[in-house]
Amino acid sequence: MTANGRTSTAPDVADVVALGESMVTFLPSRPGRLADVPSFDRAIGGAESNVACVLAAAGHSVRWVGRVGADGFGDHLVEAIGGYGVDVRAVRRDPARPTGIYFRTAGDRSTDAHEVAYYRAGSAASAMSVDTMDLGAIRSGRILHLSGITPALSADCLGLTRELTARRPGRPLVSFDVNHRPGLWRDAGHGHGPEVLLELARGADLVFVGDDEARDAWGLDGPEAVRAALPEPELLVVKQGATGATAFHGAPGPSGTDQVTSVPALHVDVVAAVGAGDAFAAGFLSATLRDLPVRDRLRHGHLMAAAALTVPGDLATPPARDHADRLAALDDTAWGRLRLGPGWTQDGERPGDRTGEGADEEVRTP
Repeated sequence: MTANGRTSTAPDVADVVALGESMVTFLPSRPGRLADVPSFDRAIGGAESNVACVLAAAGHSVRWVGRVGADGFGDHLVEAIGGYGVDVRAVRRDPARPTGIYFRTAGDRSTDAHEVAYYRAGSAASAMSVDTMDLGAIRSGRILHLSGITPALSADCLGLTRELTARRPGRPLVSFDVNHRPGLWRDAGHGHGPEVLLELARGADLVFVGDDEARDAWGLDGPEAVRAALPEPELLVVKQGATGATAFHGAPGPSGTDQVTSVPALHVDVVAAVGAGDAFAAGFLSATLRDLPVRDRLRHGHLMAAAALTVPGDLATPPARDHADRLAALDDTAWGRLRLGPGWTQDGERPGDRTGEGADEEVRTP
């Protein structure tokens, strides 16, 4: 490796490379306020590393690129993410900055009682830049997956994300999950979050955005309004919570060749509404790697989200590929009757045809 970190340590081509901060997460041993919880269990958290872990568990070759401290928490992250089958050889260790950590309560993230305490300011990940990261490893995938969390971490992280979303010949397909985090941008001081996220999304080939965050960040109401503001990406996916998801694909310009595909969300018996947005992106990317039709890509996204929603933590064992393919191939009536509950991804399990109320796909931490 050269002094600036640009020599690739992992030059082989992966299906997906995911770049971003992963943090050690402390989950409470019982419900209650953070002030009252006596002990916590350790886990891992990070939008991009979540996507990497799900894709690796689904059988894809995946590389996670990040920066962690030269500390025990950094050791844990590298070992835990690598344990999912993710290539972690390009992760950088920072001797001067710590690994980020955060604590959260056990309650539903959508309620006012939910608390999250982040300790990520000045973290090793905030020092990611064009000069400190291995650009060869970052660009060594068929798909490069990024999110709007990284550019909020520091001016250097923003510069790196701008470099990676710049439209240049020969770059991998760039996937960008908007992941608007107002709290991060309030403290950032290096740009207005909504404007920066719109700029970066316009440089991507594939964009994921929730209709709620499009309203909050950009004042846009409805998938068509989002597409009008983001005509550049070849494929735009607008997630609509319990309603479903809509994909715009093609070229929306004067030729009017843009195509629109919508798929309703599944009925899910929710155990915990965490991690589903990352799982949806992983399911969609997995189907994209297999060049499946856009409808099936959306369905695989919903199925991966359902796997995350029916387990307590952020990461779930995905359904076997043939099982997911069988469900994704159902006709519209049968798809609409599916209701998935805990254990549905296990071998031999078949989801019932019960109907029920849908659940939000994603509840994001502010």
